[in-house]
Amino acid sequence: MAHATATVDVMRPPAPAERGVDVYNLKLGMWVFLASEVMFFTALIGSYIVLRFGASPNQWAQPGKVLSIQITAFNTFLLICSSVSMVKAYASIADGNVKLMKAWLLVTILCGATFVGIQVYEYIHLIEHGFVPSGVREGSELAELVAKGVLPAATMGLYGSTFFTMTGFHGFHVTCGVISMAYLYFTKALPGKYSKQNYGGIETVGLYWHFVDLVWIILFTIVYLI
Repeated sequence: MAHATATVDVMRPPAPAERGVDVYNLKLGMWVFLASEVMFFTALIGSYIVLRFGASPNQWAQPGKVLSIQITAFNTFLLICSSVSMVKAYASIADGNVKLMKAWLLVTILCGATFVGIQVYEYIHLIEHGFVPSGVREGSELAELVAKGVLPAATMGLYGSTFFTMTGFHGFHVTCGVISMAYLYFTKALPGKYSKQNYGGIETVGLYWHFVDLVWIILFTIVYLI
C-alpha cells in the first residue's frame, strides 16, 4: 500500500500547536543576537559622537580632507542595492520561485563581497597617505597637513582610532554576512533544499544583512558626511 508523503511547512507551527507569534527558533535567536549587536554598535557610535561633537569645530578634521567620500558613497549605494536584492531573494522563495531566489542571493553575495573589497582598497589608500589607527604617520602627506595647521594635531589620534574601530568592526560583520550567504548558497540554495515551505535560512540571514546595511548608513552619515 502506497503512502503519500506530506510536505511539512516548517515556516508555520504544526497544526495541533497553539498559535504563538509565528517566530521559529532560528529567527528568535537572530533577533536576540541583533539586540546585542545594537548595544555594541550604539556604544561605538555613541563614543564617536561624544568625542566628535564634544570637540571644538576647528579641533576635529573635516572628513573631506582625510577620507575618500566619493568612493565610500559608491560603496554605500552598493550595500543598499544588496539589501534590495536580499529582499528580492526572500520574496522569490516565499513565492516558491527557487530559480529567482538563487539569482538574487548571488547578486547579494557579489555586492557584499565588492563592498568589502572596496573597503580594503580604501584602507590601503588611507594608510598610504598616512592615516592610521594611531592618528597620522610621521613623514606622510597628512603629517604635512598637520604641520601646516590644516588638520588638528590634538585629535587626530582619536579620529584614527574611532574611525578604524567602527568601520573595521562593521567590515568584519559584512564579511561574516557574505560568508554566511555563500555557505547557504552552495549548501542549501544550489542543491535545491529551499522551497516555499522551508526557507528559514534565507529569512534569518536576511535579517542580519539588513541590520549591517542600516548600521553602515548611520556610520556613513556621521563619519563621512558630518
